[in-house]
Amino acid sequence: MSEFQVRKLAEEMQPPASGKHCKVLVDDSHVKVVLFAFAAEDGLKEHVAPLPAIIQIISGRAEMTVGEELVAGEPGTWIQMSAQTPHSIQTRTPVVMLLTLLKSSQA
Repeated sequence: MSEFQVRKLAEEMQPPASGKHCKVLVDDSHVKVVLFAFAAEDGLKEHVAPLPAIIQIISGRAEMTVGEELVAGEPGTWIQMSAQTPHSIQTRTPVVMLLTLLKSSQA
C-alpha cells in the first residue's frame, strides 16, 4: 500500500435504491474507516461502537441521535463520540456517510 490515499468520497459510492452498502477504506492498527451509503428512509437503530468514533456526513440529510441529543445530519456535519456512546441514524434522503473508528495505539 502506498503512503497515502486520495479519494473523492461523494463519488466513491452511490446510495442504493433500498437498504445500505458499506466499504472499508482503511483498516490498520490505528484506524478503521468505513464509507456507508444509505437509501432514503433507511438507517441504523440505536447502537454503540466499542471504540471512539467520528461520523462525517458527505451528502444527503438524516436525523441522528448521539447520546440523548437529536442532531440534524447534512453535508459537513461532523460528530465525535467516545466509545460506547449510543447513536442512531434515520435518513430522509439518500446519504453517504464516513465512519472513522479510532483504535488504541500502544506506543
